[in-house]
Amino acid sequence: MTAFHEFELIEWIRSQGGTLHSNLLGIGDDTAILQPSANSELLLATDMLMEGTHFTFPPATPELAGRKALAVNLSDLAAMGGTPHSALVSLALPRSRGSEFAKSVMQGVMQLAAEFETQLAGGDTNSWDGPLVINVAIIGTATQSDSVKRSGAQPGDWLFVTGALGGSLGSHHLTFQPRVREAATLSETVTIKSMIDLSDGLASDLQHILKESGVGAVIRSQQIPISQLISTELSPAERLQKAISDGEDFELLFTVSPEEGQRLLKQNPLEIALTHLGEITAEQGAFLLEEDGSRISLKRSGWQHQL
Repeated sequence: MTAFHEFELIEWIRSQGGTLHSNLLGIGDDTAILQPSANSELLLATDMLMEGTHFTFPPATPELAGRKALAVNLSDLAAMGGTPHSALVSLALPRSRGSEFAKSVMQGVMQLAAEFETQLAGGDTNSWDGPLVINVAIIGTATQSDSVKRSGAQPGDWLFVTGALGGSLGSHHLTFQPRVREAATLSETVTIKSMIDLSDGLASDLQHILKESGVGAVIRSQQIPISQLISTELSPAERLQKAISDGEDFELLFTVSPEEGQRLLKQNPLEIALTHLGEITAEQGAFLLEEDGSRISLKRSGWQHQL
């Protein structure tokens, strides 16, 4: 294993990436200097991913761990209807794994950054005797004049979700595609009232929209798009529960008016599935409407981080 220093890794990272935006200053000084678009909202998010909690080796590779660290932040931007601009990446590297491991982690970050035209503007590196920890802070701008929030849902709005749900416990949580482009296309097509990315599961993340908007919802069980990655050996009820609760789908859950919902049903502008799940109600609470017409309370479930 070849010994290396922090500044050698920084210089290697710096040599790998070109300038994607008109930043005044990137990696190489005490801070980066950014120059985002004029008259646009700045969006900022950060996530910390830890080996043993958010990924393990195997099945993850160093590249996939790095990719996921940036991808979850891009997903947060997508949920606000945002366009990525720059990112700061900080690593706590295991001393035992050496320079090639560190480079592989960063290659996973940089490949996804290039795909979404996100410039690496800086960060920090350190080493210790613990596992890999990656923190990404991302900066973006609102695609529309205002960002999309969780608080805009109104009674009568239709609930939609992109893609399929419940396949995260395989490799999907490492390889998912952040829905940045899909969010931009939807924003150009309809007025999105509220939106969130499904990181903790449909049953959990829906509650955030309902709480922030002061509304309720009814979703139809037969409309929930169940991922083909869920084992067909499970019962229909078990497959539905996984689609509702597994988390880390990183699909978009959003609301629009009934009129614009009809437009989306007639002509889906996306290259992935778009499903009408149900409606927003004035009555508080979330309910699951079964095929026989019965209605059961949809309790918060899925991933809940305990501190």
